[in-house]
Amino acid sequence: MNNMDQEITTGIFINGKVRPASGGAVYDLFNPARPSELVGHAAAATREDMNEAVEAAHAAFPAWAALGFEERARRLRDIASALVADQEDVKYRSRLFTREHGKIARETLLEMSRLGDRFLQAAAYGERMAVDEELGPADVGPKFDTIITRQPRGVAALIVPWNWPLSILGAKLPQALVTGNTVVVKPSEDSAMAPVLTLQIIARLLPPGVLNIITGDAGQIGDTLTGHPLVRLVNFTGSVGIGRHVMKVAAENITPVTLELGGNDAALILEDAELNEEAFNKMYWGAFGSSGQICMALKRMYVHASRYDEVVDGFTAACERAVVGDGLEPETTMGPVNNPRQLKIVRDMIAEARARGADLKECGQVPDEDLYNGGGYFQKPALVYDADPSLKLVREEQFGPCLPIMKFRTEDEAVASANDSEFGLCSSVWTSDAERAVRIARRLEAGYTYLNGHGPMAQDGRGPFGGFKQSGIGRNLGYDGALAFAEPHSISAPAGFLPERPQ
Repeated sequence: MNNMDQEITTGIFINGKVRPASGGAVYDLFNPARPSELVGHAAAATREDMNEAVEAAHAAFPAWAALGFEERARRLRDIASALVADQEDVKYRSRLFTREHGKIARETLLEMSRLGDRFLQAAAYGERMAVDEELGPADVGPKFDTIITRQPRGVAALIVPWNWPLSILGAKLPQALVTGNTVVVKPSEDSAMAPVLTLQIIARLLPPGVLNIITGDAGQIGDTLTGHPLVRLVNFTGSVGIGRHVMKVAAENITPVTLELGGNDAALILEDAELNEEAFNKMYWGAFGSSGQICMALKRMYVHASRYDEVVDGFTAACERAVVGDGLEPETTMGPVNNPRQLKIVRDMIAEARARGADLKECGQVPDEDLYNGGGYFQKPALVYDADPSLKLVREEQFGPCLPIMKFRTEDEAVASANDSEFGLCSSVWTSDAERAVRIARRLEAGYTYLNGHGPMAQDGRGPFGGFKQSGIGRNLGYDGALAFAEPHSISAPAGFLPERPQ
């Protein structure tokens, strides 16, 4: 065992201090590549702990809100620097992240090292919000001078999933802080330790109570957070089923919610798409980065019939180059699925396709057969060619390494197939015709459309992110994502009453 791989125990963080959960309870986290390998223990918080965290955030709110946008923006920039100041610690947390999560080392390091960028971006949004919008007398109707200002909501509950917890936190935590809210973060119990250590770096740079961190079983403590009368906003990322429950619980207090609930992203590969090794590699990483466990992953591929064989050959070749194994090994390009529940979902979809006679191929290389067959949560990339649209891996979100590939013959057919889903998170259009790409993108029922790319590496973080239909409510990221954490406050007076502001 590497000397960096000693078992650790992480606590909860309330009102500026790290401490154990009430009663000292913990739960174990194991390596998805080697499920018998204990990585460490995370605090199993109680409802009393959660209440204490919310109350600490509530008490800290007035002073934090009073600091103003510019001062909070300055503190976010300090946090961005602190997150990468100790590169040895960044490497340690990244390695721990791979061991508790399973994703490959280059992805965990990317997630760790880029979190600060989101704080810098949010700091700029804070400075923008510091300038009130001013409206002079209208041309029609009564004459008023009006100021539109932005005020923080209060305590924000941020709930993040296990797949990309730090990236997802980066889409909501700095935005909540810069707008003046105080925060309680609940990471997923399936990936808690590295996120907690990272969050503690942030929390220690803030006044006590501004950022509080609680880990444990969401089934035991989740409703205490989302249904707490002192919580003024719930921002949840996760499954549709849990999101629906969060919405019901929050409704008791008329608490607003932002829900990002995953998707079943369609990629439309048109007859004039530029297809080469680079394009097929983009498709591969768009579909199978993090073993396919990304909400905005490419999950349904629709290909014009005239290019179908070419795409099948090129994309299959890219998938065959996948190296499946321990995410800490430098040659590995696909680690295990995070947990046995998700692995069963993926394997059940593959089994259904096989049972119905689908043309299915499992791709990729396995350097360590003993490891692959040794009980880890591994699944090689599985492709289903000319997939029946009624298969579960077409209708439902796979959230793992399997993908259906289907034909279309007309643009209308492609758009209709893409939109024939209860989800509407992301989509992509692959074509050499820019005007056509934008025209088709406007017809797609999705919150984000990539052109000639797909997934995190094709996404501009300045754009708001969220979905249509059952992919959620509201937006994270971009200026809209920051505005979601602030309430607009309009102040009007008869025209001429307000003093002129310096230009």
